[in-house]
Amino acid sequence: MIQALGASQGIAIGKAFVLPHWEWELPDQKIDVADLAKEFDRLYEGIRRSKTEINQMKTELDEVVGSEEASIFDAHLAILEDPVFMNEIQGIIQRQYKVAEVAVKEAIDHFVTMFDLLDDEYMKERALDIKDVGNRLLKHLLGAPDISLPEDTQPFVLVVRELSPSQLVHLKPELVLGIVTMVGSPTSHAAIMARAFGIPMVMGVEGKIEQTINTGDLLIIDGGTGMLQVDPSSETVSRYTDLRKRQIAVREQLLTIAEVPSVTPDGVSITLAANISSLKELEAALSNGAKGVGLFRTEFLYMDRSHFPTEEEQFEVYRAVVQKLKGETLIIRTLDIGGDKQLDYYELPEEENPFLGFRAIRFSLERKDLFKTQLRAILRASEYGDVQIMYPLITSVEEVREANEVLAEAKRELSEEGIPHRAFTKAGIMIEVPAAVAIADLLAEEVAFFSIGTNDLIQFTLAVDRMNEQISHMYEPYHPAILRMIRTVTNAAKAQGIPVSICGEIAGDVNAIPIWLGLGIEELSLSAQAILPVKESILRTKASDSRKLLEDVFRCKTAKEVRALADLFRAETALAPGSVQPLI
Repeated sequence: MIQALGASQGIAIGKAFVLPHWEWELPDQKIDVADLAKEFDRLYEGIRRSKTEINQMKTELDEVVGSEEASIFDAHLAILEDPVFMNEIQGIIQRQYKVAEVAVKEAIDHFVTMFDLLDDEYMKERALDIKDVGNRLLKHLLGAPDISLPEDTQPFVLVVRELSPSQLVHLKPELVLGIVTMVGSPTSHAAIMARAFGIPMVMGVEGKIEQTINTGDLLIIDGGTGMLQVDPSSETVSRYTDLRKRQIAVREQLLTIAEVPSVTPDGVSITLAANISSLKELEAALSNGAKGVGLFRTEFLYMDRSHFPTEEEQFEVYRAVVQKLKGETLIIRTLDIGGDKQLDYYELPEEENPFLGFRAIRFSLERKDLFKTQLRAILRASEYGDVQIMYPLITSVEEVREANEVLAEAKRELSEEGIPHRAFTKAGIMIEVPAAVAIADLLAEEVAFFSIGTNDLIQFTLAVDRMNEQISHMYEPYHPAILRMIRTVTNAAKAQGIPVSICGEIAGDVNAIPIWLGLGIEELSLSAQAILPVKESILRTKASDSRKLLEDVFRCKTAKEVRALADLFRAETALAPGSVQPLI
């Protein structure tokens, strides 16, 4: 058994298909000066064919997984139009008299090597995009066919060193039971597409597996835990087959409570709102019974394209989301780029520690032109339902006031232009850093609501990068410091009479439900997959019992003690009188 990195949930059992490298070794062919024009014509024809092919894939993908995921290929089109990349290719042809395919190969190798040397996961992922686009261009220059499978191919577990979106589409996703990559990140385009298709995926196997995986080997992967097994025993196959069946059965059983209100046996209600990045994620959340959207991550409208989205482009997306909600609340987080989220078309400054640098609200307040464009689009969408605005990474009252000044200016402009919008759109903030916790009482006087962004709050408070394997075990949501911070923010919100919600992975942890009930939290903002298990837990957990538990929780000195209390509480109250029969 190999412990890798889970990138897309689910269990897959099947025979491996090892995808060969889509690369070529090319002899260093030269041309005469007289043939330069002909070689440039070949290059431009290859670019034209590549663009046509990419646009066709984008259209086909749009019909299957939605426009947001299909927009991944906008980044590929942007590379073919990128003057730096194209100038590199043209320069090699013109100055070194090399054939177009050799020039393309050398340009790919140059940029991929340069990006791989950077200690930046985002740039490493962009290197894969350049390789993908360059190899597509090479394919057309060489007249090589796509990698394809026989018509009678049975579904398989795909094994590849690194996977590009193009490869996944070309290999017919309906035939792919699961995916194993030697390298990669859960934020890569391939991982995003795997989640959109619902294909289990594990990554980062390189260096953790001794034997070579060959086509035909039997594999088991668990995309939730990151587990990979090669040539498992019949007993193991049987066990995971049963586990997969149980997961499907539990999922089907949980769907029966999708429309049941999330109310405890003693009558306390908690709103379960969704965290989304696209319309497709919204549809999944609504099918699971989500009541509104607690976090719409707008940065994905800005990524994987060649320019900043216009006001009209943003408005159309925001309006589509709020109309689908049919009166439920939509909370739109303003642009949160920087850190691990970069833009291909806008060069953010190089920083020693980008997570503590020029990002989120800091970027928006520096580029108020872009900020106001987004706020105008949000305000226009507010005409169609309950839309609220949320500022990320707030550390001071000054930031809130400055952001609200831009918001007021956007409202004033829309009024003067006679453009419909809701004048009293609420604005709140994410509490993600210790500074915001310390002045929560002051911030509560300035905003309409709080959302506690636990993922970043944990990282910043404990000084732990959870993607760093050496210290990821120290990333502890149940650390007493984290729970005390959440209590501080909750009390400040209640004192001012504003709502507060819990957002992040711990919001979807069923063992944390009694803590939220004990604190009097009225809303959780969580992923679509977590909604039903959390609702099931709420339906069988009394708020009165939870309040008693909370007294013991805040006497705990370690996260281990807190977890033990939560586990014991869940076990003892699972069949308590007045609770529902547990489903899981």
